[in-house]
Amino acid sequence: MKSSKKLFVKVLLLVVSSASMFAQDKDTEAVKAVLKQYNTAIEKLDVTGTEKLFTSDSKIYESGGNEGSYAHYLEHHLAPEMKAFKSFTFSDYKVAVTVSGEYAFSTETYNYTIVVAKDDKELKRKGIGTSVLKKMNGQWKIMMSHNSSRK
Repeated sequence: MKSSKKLFVKVLLLVVSSASMFAQDKDTEAVKAVLKQYNTAIEKLDVTGTEKLFTSDSKIYESGGNEGSYAHYLEHHLAPEMKAFKSFTFSDYKVAVTVSGEYAFSTETYNYTIVVAKDDKELKRKGIGTSVLKKMNGQWKIMMSHNSSRK
């Protein structure tokens, strides 16, 4: 009887830990999907609707500057900047995500190329970004994003 109980406990622990790992894998993929949606919008030069990917009290930091909330960053920086670009492409993109409860932490590394609309000038950079996301009402949203680049 004792060995049956021990076996039952071991099986139960295995099932619980497997379910937990499955949920974490699902959350990791959901976080990656949010980051991908944002990057796709940047590449399309159309950031319409990207506000839904961010919390209302989000914080954006870019190359040493505090850009404020995403709504502020979008209105005063990103949207006007997009109008000056002919194209924006990411390459060599890699992302690592760690999920801990209702929070997720990501690190993205990539190269990007911008072609400026007025003169077809090409700008190539290496970039890195870190983000903190929070699961709210079943949806992952970016709370904080920091990115920087160099030649």
